[in-house]
Amino acid sequence: MNLKLKPLPDQVMLITGASSGIGLVTARMAASRGARVMLVARDGETLAGVAREIEASGGSADFAIGDVGDLRDMQRAATKTVERFGRIDTWVNAAGVAIYGKLLDTPMDEHEKLLRTNYFGAVHGCLTAVEHLQREGGAIITVGSIVSDIPSPGMGAYAASKHAVKGYVDSLRIEIIADRLPVAVTLIKPAGIDTPIADHAANHLGGAALLPPPVYAPELVAEAILDAAQHRRRDVTVGGMGRLQVLGALHFPTLLDRLGPLLLPWLRDPTRAASQHDNLAAPVNGGHERSADQHGRRVSVYETVGRHRFATATVTGAALGLAALTWLRQRSADQ
Repeated sequence: MNLKLKPLPDQVMLITGASSGIGLVTARMAASRGARVMLVARDGETLAGVAREIEASGGSADFAIGDVGDLRDMQRAATKTVERFGRIDTWVNAAGVAIYGKLLDTPMDEHEKLLRTNYFGAVHGCLTAVEHLQREGGAIITVGSIVSDIPSPGMGAYAASKHAVKGYVDSLRIEIIADRLPVAVTLIKPAGIDTPIADHAANHLGGAALLPPPVYAPELVAEAILDAAQHRRRDVTVGGMGRLQVLGALHFPTLLDRLGPLLLPWLRDPTRAASQHDNLAAPVNGGHERSADQHGRRVSVYETVGRHRFATATVTGAALGLAALTWLRQRSADQ
């Protein structure tokens, strides 16, 4: 399969979840660098305003109102993109919702709504994207999370949905390679990102929901997405501390089981009331890139060096060395 992805100024990008957070930051950044952008979300009023803003700044954008949980909405959004811009080169699955609460306290209807957006939304996006990209080629980029790889007490339903997304995307990639389709499939796995996701989440913990630390700026994720739109990337973790968390959970799972409960207090601020509105079923307060009161780091050395082959090999080698050392220590202790 010989696939060469286009430079950003030559691309048409469709971005779901474009009314806030990572999707909104990515859409603005892509348009500022010359891409033609189709904004997709449920909040038509916000999308219209963002599209006007991009056009007024000299960019090229349009919008399609749609719920990623409805396959027909994604198909209509794709059709509008082709009618407006002639094709689709990159499809970005960035829509997502969250629930804060212990799994035993999570209402089943909320759990189902979350899966409809986070998991089936990614599935519907991928299915529609492949239909359009398989002839001329392009990239499918899906925003997962570091909790695609690790558990997250207090956000268990969210973690489960991101595990499912990883399983689907990784399996889809193998099938696309086997069928020799000219489509690059990338999974982006951010650590905690300074977006309004906690402000918009269903919350059963008591107190205002907080982003799990450490928190990084959404621009770092947008940069990773735009890089994957132009260069084949299998998966990208955004946030070096998040990567360390994953490695720790992988090699010391029993320790995580014991220390996991200590993470729960970091997910809420008991001095402030929980939000009474969530976006599980309908959009809430769109148009914001960041959270109300948490600020993310603007630098992630791990994610930056990960774009370069030599640096990636070095980081991977170091990680493998750490894993080997851990295994040898365990083996020595058992003897």
